Amino acid sequence: MNRNMSNDVPPIYIVSGGSGESGERVVETVLVQFPDFQVPIIKADYVRQEEEIRDVVDQASTTKGIIVHTMVDGGLRNLLIRYAQEMSVEAIDLMGPLFDRLTRILGQKPKEQPGLYRILHQSYFDRVDAIEFTMNHDDGKNTHDLHLADIIIIGVSRSGKTPLSMYLAVLGWKVANIPIILDSPLPSELFEIDPRRVFGLDIDYERLAVHRKERQKRLNMGVSTYTDPTIVFNELEEADKIYNNNHFSVIRISDKAIESSAGDIIDIITRRFGDKAKINRHGK
Repeated sequence: MNRNMSNDVPPIYIVSGGSGESGERVVETVLVQFPDFQVPIIKADYVRQEEEIRDVVDQASTTKGIIVHTMVDGGLRNLLIRYAQEMSVEAIDLMGPLFDRLTRILGQKPKEQPGLYRILHQSYFDRVDAIEFTMNHDDGKNTHDLHLADIIIIGVSRSGKTPLSMYLAVLGWKVANIPIILDSPLPSELFEIDPRRVFGLDIDYERLAVHRKERQKRLNMGVSTYTDPTIVFNELEEADKIYNNNHFSVIRISDKAIESSAGDIIDIITRRFGDKAKINRHGK
């Protein structure tokens, strides 16, 4: 459900043999033109059986809703159209008219394979998923599903965790990053996953001090322990202990381009896991 349900507005049912993303985008594009109304959206995706067609039409009839469908299977699409007419349910066909027109023009029938667009563009969708995952797991957020990450990056503040994570995400890797903070325990989930997927960032004291002073000045942080030499040094020592005690791989990033650090991580993770380097993908 994508919007708050309302008792005054009938729902829109999006019916698809695949993920339903195409129909959902069209409906959402239209609904933004009606900002004063909260129209309920109910998505029926991966519909592959006649009984599923009848169920969603019956539900739309009961709720006085309308159906927007992107069924590419001709038999199921025609069934939906016929049964919707029988039940006096309005059904808007986003695919059929274009299919019919192109069939006449091209002299060839469509494959009628649900989800084919996503299959042919899977690398793009993988990158989008990776970027979304990485943004949602930045700076120690959402550690409850840390096991879903391909790569986990840890390090002290201003060691470059976030930009490195995002660079890897653009390349299609799901990355979580976690800060190391003195006197603050790391999440327990970190120690429950395969340590070969964890990479600790090692940065020179001088370089780190410069980064922190620049940030302190930019944010007008005033006097704090953030740039205190003793604190900074202790944080780096603590990070080294964590890396060594848990057998985490160390990536030295001082005076190193982000592309080079990312390449090192990809080489290591690929060498270790082969074709299973990226986990929880299609076919999972």
